[in-house]
Amino acid sequence: METTARLGMPLIEPGQAQKEMVHNEALTLLDAGVQSSVLAAGVDVPPSVPMPGQCWIVGHVPEGSWAGNASSIAMWTEGGWRFLRPTEGWSVWDASAQQVLRYVAGSWETGIISARRIVIGGTPVLGAQQPAVPTPSGGNVIDIEVRRAIAAMLVALRTHGLIAP
Repeated sequence: METTARLGMPLIEPGQAQKEMVHNEALTLLDAGVQSSVLAAGVDVPPSVPMPGQCWIVGHVPEGSWAGNASSIAMWTEGGWRFLRPTEGWSVWDASAQQVLRYVAGSWETGIISARRIVIGGTPVLGAQQPAVPTPSGGNVIDIEVRRAIAAMLVALRTHGLIAP
């Protein structure tokens, strides 16, 4: 059976009998993959009593009816399990973690936001990392408390990756 290049949806062949079955299968897979939301990610054991439409991201060592489908999106249907193999850049909402997962370099990552800059309410609040800010040192008149406060702020900014080390 031929499938689409990106999502692997089954294609209806000319003169094929029971075309509705292929069409319904494709719709079922689209239902799992478009604007996808999963109950949990990294699950290796299929749930014992899934409900139709519920989805999970299969873990690295799947068992039972999930064997051979590591990292796939598994959706329970009235006809059994359906699996979608993700491709680079897919995003999925993980309801248990309340986070977006992204499929990058062959695995699902969570909690990582990749951006060139962050704009809130039209105001840029974070851009590309700038050159390092030197830690204060030397001088004839030294206010030790101020230097300690500035040094602590620089450490915090460097620790959070907001300025270069």
